[in-house]
Amino acid sequence: MQIKANGITFNYRVEGPHGAPWVMMSNSLATELTMWDDQAAALRDKFQVLRYDQRGHGETEAPAGRYSFDLLIDDARALMDALSIPRAHFVGLSMGGVTGMGLAQRHPERLDRVVICDAPCASTPATAAQWEERIVIAQQHGMEALVEPTVGRWFPPSVVAANPPYLARVRDMIRTTPVNGFVGCAAALADHDVRSGAGSVVRPLLFVVGEKDGTTPGIMRQMHEALSGSQFVQLPEAGHISNLDQPEMFTRSVRDFLMAAA
Repeated sequence: MQIKANGITFNYRVEGPHGAPWVMMSNSLATELTMWDDQAAALRDKFQVLRYDQRGHGETEAPAGRYSFDLLIDDARALMDALSIPRAHFVGLSMGGVTGMGLAQRHPERLDRVVICDAPCASTPATAAQWEERIVIAQQHGMEALVEPTVGRWFPPSVVAANPPYLARVRDMIRTTPVNGFVGCAAALADHDVRSGAGSVVRPLLFVVGEKDGTTPGIMRQMHEALSGSQFVQLPEAGHISNLDQPEMFTRSVRDFLMAAA
């Protein structure tokens, strides 16, 4: 399904009983809404689940240019407005997690519970340089050149060696990401900071992170410790796309957290 919001056409999917609480799910860079298949299947009995392709991803429009998280946060709020959703729980991973953290800080009245997954929530000079290098590769060589390097960063070596079926899905999502969308969102990831405001979030918040996601577990634990009342779950043997590496543990943690709102 598609709808116009914030000046572009978004691709989205809604499942679950009419009148149930809303859960909005936001994808990572170089993926699309099917990354949430397992979680949507587990939540749609009790919630109206809204999944959407972020700007430049999946079947959502991919305008040329560099995006910002101000823009991606506005996209999420505008999509809620377009679908007449006054409030929702929000689940986001990596880029989607940054979007959720920014939304929780700027528009807390639109959110109930918030789940931030595998998202350090701030760039550094070193990561900014890495994103700029990847932008050049995408522009000069296309997305295929980024498939294996990205899989190698996202998943633990043991997972890459085992090559489970979900890695084929991930490779396809990366290679079919529009170059405009990758460049735009990579530019946002190269220059952002919603970590410094994490302590101001007033909504109930769960941090979820893969144990093998580089330095991210330590950073997210610090955010958790700075935010009184938040919860923290670290998933063993999971990498950056932790909902695919540990789907059962991930889904149980998220479902239990959201169900507690009742």
